[in-house]
Amino acid sequence: MDLAVIAIAFGAIFVVELPDKTFVAALVLSTRYRPLAVWVGVGLAFLVQTVIACTVGGLVTLLPHRVVEIVAGLIFLVGAVLLLREAPKADAEEAETEEEYAAKASSPKSGLAAVGASFLVLFAAEWGDLSQLLTISLVGRYHNAVSVFIGAWGALLVVSGLAVVAGRFLLRYLRLSTIHYVGSGVCFLLAAVTAYQVVAG
Repeated sequence: MDLAVIAIAFGAIFVVELPDKTFVAALVLSTRYRPLAVWVGVGLAFLVQTVIACTVGGLVTLLPHRVVEIVAGLIFLVGAVLLLREAPKADAEEAETEEEYAAKASSPKSGLAAVGASFLVLFAAEWGDLSQLLTISLVGRYHNAVSVFIGAWGALLVVSGLAVVAGRFLLRYLRLSTIHYVGSGVCFLLAAVTAYQVVAG
C-alpha cells in the first residue's frame, strides 16, 4: 500500500466527481429517503464499480509499460478537455439533473428499500463515467490497484457524503462550473506529468 498513490487517487477522483451528476443525484435522493440509507446505497454502488475499474486497470498493466503510460496520459487529457468543455453549461444543467433524479426517486422508501433504490440509481448512472476511466488509468499508471482502490473509493464516499449531508449548502457557495475548471486543471496536470515521464523514460 502506497500512501502517495492513495492521496493522488483520492485527490484526482474527488475533484472530478464533485461537479459530476453523482453529487446532484445523491443530494436529490437524500431529500426523498433517509440520508444514511442513501449514503450506504450509493457507497455500495461505488464499491462495485471501483472494484471493476481497478480490475480492468490491473489487466491494463499486463500491456507494455510505455503503451500503458501513453493510454493513461491520453485518458487524463481527454478528461481535462471534457471537464473544460462542460464547465460553462454546468450551472445551467444542475436544475435539469435534479429533476431527472427526482423523477427516479418519486415514491417514498425506507430501510433496505431506500438503500436498494439508491444503489440502483447510482449503479445505473455511473457506467463509463470519467471517474471510472481515471481509476483505470491510475491503476495502469501506478501499478498499484489496492492503493488506487482505497483512494478512489474513499473519494467517492466523501463526495457522496458531502452531497447527502451538506449538498444544498455547498451548491449555494460553490459553482459547479468552477469545480469543473479545477478538475480540468488537475487532469491536465496528470496528463503533463505522464507525458513528461513517457518522454524522459
